[in-house]
Amino acid sequence: MTDTGESRQTAPAVRTGSATHAFGSAQNLRSRTKVLPEHARGHNRALVLQTLYHSGSMSRADLSRETGLTRVTISDLVAEFISDGIVVELGIRETVGPGKPPILIDIDRLGHQIIGLDLSDAEAYRGAVLTLDGDVIERREIPRPAQSDGEAAYAAVRGLAQELVAASTATLLGVGIGTPGIVRPDGVVLSSPNLGWTDFALEAELGRDLGMPVIARNDANAAVLAEYTFGGARSDFILIKIGFGVGAGLISGSQPLLGSRYAAGEIGHVVVGTDGGPHCVCGRDGCLEAWLSVSRLRDEIAADPSSRDTVLRDAGTRMAIAIAPIVTALDLSEIVLAGPVDLLDGVFIDAATKTLRSRTLEGVFDDVVIRPTQQPDIVLRGAAVMVLASQLGVS
Repeated sequence: MTDTGESRQTAPAVRTGSATHAFGSAQNLRSRTKVLPEHARGHNRALVLQTLYHSGSMSRADLSRETGLTRVTISDLVAEFISDGIVVELGIRETVGPGKPPILIDIDRLGHQIIGLDLSDAEAYRGAVLTLDGDVIERREIPRPAQSDGEAAYAAVRGLAQELVAASTATLLGVGIGTPGIVRPDGVVLSSPNLGWTDFALEAELGRDLGMPVIARNDANAAVLAEYTFGGARSDFILIKIGFGVGAGLISGSQPLLGSRYAAGEIGHVVVGTDGGPHCVCGRDGCLEAWLSVSRLRDEIAADPSSRDTVLRDAGTRMAIAIAPIVTALDLSEIVLAGPVDLLDGVFIDAATKTLRSRTLEGVFDDVVIRPTQQPDIVLRGAAVMVLASQLGVS
């Protein structure tokens, strides 16, 4: 009997207890389309790798039970993965009783690494060599070049990536980049004023220079994938990334939202209020990004330390003003903040929560949670998720 894409179980069940290398419970980005017969093999490949990635080592029989695929299909796919160097046999599992002891298999986590780049920081470009489980092995960073110098920005990114490639110690699956700006699914940066890029084919350019797969996405969209895959976030939430600029990533109904112009979540250049405000890099005054950028907040507080609470209270209030219509329009459950905890916790969150309550329907959105992420290196880890999804079908 041959499996089709309609397997008995569409998402891997999570094993607990003795599984080795298990990252944690899987939250799968939900597919909205029926799997056609001609796509069944690709679907089954991704399902098997997704199950191994999240559940850890198991036997072929375990894998068949977890995925709902037949043992024949599992045996065929595992043989293919082993031949490609993606999966390895770990040894025999100890058993009690008669019968041949099963051989455990797993994704070759030690034999592969990922490069992640985060271009969203206010002061530096940051990068790391990561394991397939999102753990940082080696870190590097370089100072951010002069603002709006696109050529210097790319030269710095390329140099950082090459340094990290040289620092890697295993086969690289690819390079993931989280960058500020509007980024098409093919990795073309349509607009990034902070980096001086317009219609810049970042993914293709760096892929050619490095000779390996490169995946480039908006930094907030990368971060939201890390929060969803690793952080236990709900199926409907917005992640606000506050750094050199301000952006947002959205998950609705377990599905990432990009928008028809790939600009969903580009809230940084929404003008907040009618009282003017700081001048923004886009040329207008009072954009959310101008109010909330880390450099602006730190500069204001440094100039007058006694104004700290006032500055952060005002920033939290303005963020809530900007996102209240988004929360109500999409019926979101939580708002996750990614950025410096010393700025975004406490006074900032209290002010944002109070303002959100006052600007949404009473009794309906009172349970919406605003919280900081618990994910370290969230953009770097999101970049790893992007590479895993692109190369192995794992999310």
